[in-house]
Amino acid sequence: MRRPPNAIGDTASDLAESKAAEADLDVFEIVAREDFSEVAFMLEIRHPMIARAARAGQFVIVMSDEHGERIPLTLADFDPDRGTFTLVIQPVGKTTKAMQRDCRPGGRLFSVVGPMGVPSHIDGARKVICVGGGLGVAPVFPQARAFKEAGASVIGVIGFRSENLVFWRDKFEAVCDQLILCSDDGSVGMKGLVTAGIEAAVAEHPDIDEVIAIGPPIMMKACAETTRPLGIKTTVSLNPIMVDGTGMCGGCRVRIGEAIKFACVDGPDFDAHQVDFDDLMNRLRRFSEEERQAVERWSETCRAGVT
Repeated sequence: MRRPPNAIGDTASDLAESKAAEADLDVFEIVAREDFSEVAFMLEIRHPMIARAARAGQFVIVMSDEHGERIPLTLADFDPDRGTFTLVIQPVGKTTKAMQRDCRPGGRLFSVVGPMGVPSHIDGARKVICVGGGLGVAPVFPQARAFKEAGASVIGVIGFRSENLVFWRDKFEAVCDQLILCSDDGSVGMKGLVTAGIEAAVAEHPDIDEVIAIGPPIMMKACAETTRPLGIKTTVSLNPIMVDGTGMCGGCRVRIGEAIKFACVDGPDFDAHQVDFDDLMNRLRRFSEEERQAVERWSETCRAGVT
């Protein structure tokens, strides 16, 4: 509990620290940016409280400006010592394309809520495979690091369409005992999908306790079907449409076995062998036409502004 300003024992440094902490509550400064490719970029945001509270598997809900929409983004990294957290973003819709254009070091995000969601369960596994496909490579990194810090042996399997899209290879090499890199076109690493990487890892390590897979729903479904006949526990992080992030709106509901769960408060991690991926993918397509129209209107506005 905070003491009143005039309480005995208060010092100037105490008050300065308190004021700094209060200021940190509503300032989300962009301190670094890296463009991995035309379809992926990284933002490092300074907010010490979020950085200290964050755990692997959690997400935040971001508003880039006061008129923008709220979008959920899984934490790709966090550093309590630096007081920062990292987001890796794929510019596919109006908001993320605008963020790609506008978000620069020295600027700020209007709002960030989080960390949200249930942290990934890390304890107990002795040997795990952490699988990331495309942009899913970023959010699986904190999980790979957390498993390594918990004493597990970590095999990383990361996949990209081609070599020019690869990012964070060095970060994974630093926390993985073995890294299997896959590419669709064979331009780097093993040619094939991440499921081929899983099969290669299991063939070499028959004592795998768990597989963690993050990526597009079709990729996570393929990973689940690869591990199902092997009887390997498999966890996926789901990305349904989300509005409020508190379980009130019901927009992020997913079918897990015979139950309905909410990804924002029950997840985002779920048993991959229980997830109804077809229902998830159908729900993700529900507003595709509206999203397309929003991008077109935004693009026309941008062109008009340039003219």
